[in-house]
Parts: sequence; C-alpha cells; structure tokens
Amino acid sequence: MAVRSEVGVRLRVVPNARRSEVIGVHGEAVKVKVASPALEGKANEAVLALVAETIGVPVRMVQLLSGAKARDKVICVEGVAALEVRRRLVAAAEGGCEGI
Repeated sequence: MAVRSEVGVRLRVVPNARRSEVIGVHGEAVKVKVASPALEGKANEAVLALVAETIGVPVRMVQLLSGAKARDKVICVEGVAALEVRRRLVAAAEGGCEGI
C-alpha cells in the first residue's frame, strides 16, 4: 500500500539561477534554485524534475499542488510522505548535491 502525502512540502523557488540545486531550509520551506526562467511553466517543470531527481523518484510522481505562478509552491510526491520528501531534500542540500 502506497503512503499518500496528507500535506505537501513547501518550496521557495528562485528561477533563472546558474544551476538547479536544493539550497536548504528557508523558514518553513525548502529553498531551491532552478536554471529555467519563470516563463510558460518552465521553472515549474524544472522544480518538479529537480525534486524527482533529488529524492530518487520518476518525475511523473511529483505534483505541483499550489503556487504555479508564485515563488512559494507546495508539492507532493505520490507514494512518499511529505515529511520524508522534506527530509530527503534537506539532506541533499546539506550533503552538497548539485541536482540537475
């Protein structure tokens, strides 16, 4: 039986960065940078791809719940609890993972 995220994970997104990476904790959110611009959903796609790669799941399992046109977003990952997603993202930032 798959674990469903009751609550999503909050992200603070910085588009147009030099490279895509998880930075660390920013208040209650996890801060991420993506190289894609905030145009036509490209940054959103990059965020979903970065999260998927960082936590080791296919991108189709990552969904944007809110914040499609904002820097503050909420995502969930099918089959992975929100606390586990957050833990993996923060661990990647602390470990210096570069992302995509």
